[in-house]
Amino acid sequence: MGRRRAPELYRAPFPLYALQVDPSAGLLIAAGGGGAAKTGIKNGVHFLQLEQINGRLSASLLHSHDTETRATMNLALAGNILAAGQDAHCQLLRFQTLQQKGKNKAEKAGSKEQRPRQRKGAAPAEKKSGAETHQEGVELSVENLQAVQTDFSPDPLQKVVCFNHDSTLLATGGTDGYVRVWKVPSLEKVLEFKAHEGEIEDLAVGPEGKLVTVGWDLKASVWQKDQLVTQLHWQENGPTFSHTPYRYQACRFGQVPDQPAGLRLFTVQIPHKRLRQPPPCYLTAWDGSTFLPLRTRSCGHEVISCLSVSESGTFLGLGTVTGSVAIYIAFSLQRLYYVKEAHGIVVTDVAFLPEKGRGPELLGSHETALFSVAVDSRCQLHLLPSRRSVPVWLLLLLCVGLIVMTILLLQSAFPGFL
Repeated sequence: MGRRRAPELYRAPFPLYALQVDPSAGLLIAAGGGGAAKTGIKNGVHFLQLEQINGRLSASLLHSHDTETRATMNLALAGNILAAGQDAHCQLLRFQTLQQKGKNKAEKAGSKEQRPRQRKGAAPAEKKSGAETHQEGVELSVENLQAVQTDFSPDPLQKVVCFNHDSTLLATGGTDGYVRVWKVPSLEKVLEFKAHEGEIEDLAVGPEGKLVTVGWDLKASVWQKDQLVTQLHWQENGPTFSHTPYRYQACRFGQVPDQPAGLRLFTVQIPHKRLRQPPPCYLTAWDGSTFLPLRTRSCGHEVISCLSVSESGTFLGLGTVTGSVAIYIAFSLQRLYYVKEAHGIVVTDVAFLPEKGRGPELLGSHETALFSVAVDSRCQLHLLPSRRSVPVWLLLLLCVGLIVMTILLLQSAFPGFL
């Protein structure tokens, strides 16, 4: 039996580092590039239209936004506003999709001949910043808004960006260890504080304004504005390794399914140093109010590179530095899906198809869909088939039938049993 393979959804002309999904318009947004080096590799943000064609989920290039000399390394999405981490800066982008109206059939046919629909592997035409793309009745425009420098280390780099729950603020973290909070869309700085000694690896903003940060100093901290609330200790109820230091690689908040007020925090812990025989990585679920660990499970010996939580909080998506992709169930932290070395190189980001907007339509008969991107320029699709469940009424009916059959068999074997 051959190795399981994930279908390739799209291939970009540059390395891909960041991924977001817009459920209202059914857009998959992938970004990356070759950076400022004059290698001929472009930098850009690609907007892909997701569609169901003959029962299969597909993506076609709708718009290519040129980011000139800056590669986008991280993304956050709030409505139609993107926050893009580019070197030491955060660039805000606004995009809009409109249906073209008032064109006759001849004009539409001519438009299709001039601009054929691009499928995976097709080279995108060059677009100027803010230029519009028209395709099969869809019009998309991208506008550069404000930009600000967010990291000030000797080798500055913004590593993570995240909007708050109402999209009025965004938080950034980078190599200088500082968290900075900015107003949207003016990017006026409202808060700045030192969160870690060394790089900030990831951050997450909760619905009540609490901020969780993880860094290279092996710490994970919970903040209310610039005040330290508590630090996380994942090994309190889990495994202990006296000679193997671990650091937190990623953190994400997620809902508790069927509990509107419930909140969970999920973190990934990886060995701080590479060893010849690598120890396992771990996945931990935390109570989102008390920040006490609920359960911890090993997620294999491949080093985890990225983490995503589905919109309902039901599933977790993981990518590894060796290119593997996995889907876990959030409640029990059990693995449901795994593709070994799907990309063959480090997975830089994963994102679930949201369960609102056009999500259910695009998902079809599957339970969830996870997208992954990597330095190999490919975007892959990972589909989890619906898990079949038996209705309670059918179980009761089977039990009653089994009891009746047992009584009849006993009556036939032992006349006068009843």
